[in-house]
Amino acid sequence: MNLDLAVVGGGATAVALLDALATQTDSRPVPGTIRVFEPSPHLWRGRPYGPDLDVVRVNVPPGISSIRHGDPGHYADWLGERAADHIDPLLGLPVIPRALYGEYLTHTAEKAVAALAEQGWSVDVVPARVTGAARHGSHLVLRTADGQEYTATQVALCVGTGSPPDPYGLTGTPGHIADPYPLATTLDHVPAESDVAVIGSGLTAVDVVVALASRGHRGRITLHSRTGVLPYVWQRPVARRPRHLTAERVAELHATHGTVTLDSLTDLLRAELADTKGDFDALVAELRTTTTTDPARRLRQQLDAVDDPRVGRRILQSAAHAVGPYAWRLLSEADRARLRRHFRTAAAVASPMVPVNASVLMRLLDSGQLTVAPGDVRRALSTAPTGTVINSVNPAPQSIPVGARHLVASLVDTGLGTPHPAGGLLPADPRLHVVGDLSGGGSFIASSIPGVAAQASRAAQALRTPLS
Repeated sequence: MNLDLAVVGGGATAVALLDALATQTDSRPVPGTIRVFEPSPHLWRGRPYGPDLDVVRVNVPPGISSIRHGDPGHYADWLGERAADHIDPLLGLPVIPRALYGEYLTHTAEKAVAALAEQGWSVDVVPARVTGAARHGSHLVLRTADGQEYTATQVALCVGTGSPPDPYGLTGTPGHIADPYPLATTLDHVPAESDVAVIGSGLTAVDVVVALASRGHRGRITLHSRTGVLPYVWQRPVARRPRHLTAERVAELHATHGTVTLDSLTDLLRAELADTKGDFDALVAELRTTTTTDPARRLRQQLDAVDDPRVGRRILQSAAHAVGPYAWRLLSEADRARLRRHFRTAAAVASPMVPVNASVLMRLLDSGQLTVAPGDVRRALSTAPTGTVINSVNPAPQSIPVGARHLVASLVDTGLGTPHPAGGLLPADPRLHVVGDLSGGGSFIASSIPGVAAQASRAAQALRTPLS
């Protein structure tokens, strides 16, 4: 039977899926139709990678930004000589504007669509939002916001990350910017002399500060967050492959003992550090001070450690994305709760900022123009001088984007999907595939590009397997 596939969402996750379908050569299904539903004008880029300021950068080096699973050089090869124009002098590696990464995604998608067409597929883009789904015999029927209906034999939900939350109810307040992206547009409304309050202190807040600085902003900038924890700073990568803290070893633990515990994962980390003569206790001590050390002091320490030969933090950061999503599903709920209590530290380590951005923050902190203010955000905002308030709070992993809420509700109502207790959606029908951050049961750390590419590769393999 022909595969008539509906791909809901046309961002990076959809690009990874189409590329995997185009490049996987085993057990090809009989070519049919692929319809990609995406209402945004920035097809293939999604919210993060649309046109924006050049200082809004991808926060990871090209070597771990490939959208093609199993081909880490795919992105670097596409980038070619342009990489030399974006070298981070401290990191010694290119740090690319997100808009340029969006061009890479667009190029990859267009190549995949062309390859699929050569293989006999009909690929169409429908510029409409999918709002509902229903069963109709052996097919699924998708309804779009303009009242049209489309049939499919299988559906891949690739809707990306959730929408920025508004935890303090500021939507509609004068001077409040609910979603900072694209910063090239939103910052046009910020007077250069005004005080700016930024809600949050994560990577989005870093983007806001760096973008303001690039535009010559002269007013005071304050980062308000409960903890005041800034992301860690990237260290120069080292050429070392892990031997102990790997998905294979985690699988062995599960096969041998029938369970995986946080303590057993810690033992793997100890063994990894022992191989490098690393100091496990020193690493733990550093992590424990993440939420208590003055943010400016910790940022200076992080910048000084970019070339630190100790690999403990590098190992932990890599494992959070390479091993974490798999291990997370094997942990007990008690161990998951233990990790959630350290969310701010885990997020700061797993998703560090690039040194070029950290240097900008350090300069602004030293001059007094930038302040990090931990504590009661609601109270601080209520007493702050009137000015601009920019929301940089990131959506929780597995949260549902606003534009996908009607569709997700419909999938649940029809029994095609099941909400996961911790967030996200689980397929309840083999014809539905949830790819990307919305996939229920995932880690409490947001999905990385390699993680999304790996999910897309598995989904492509599943789509090639005939349904019984």
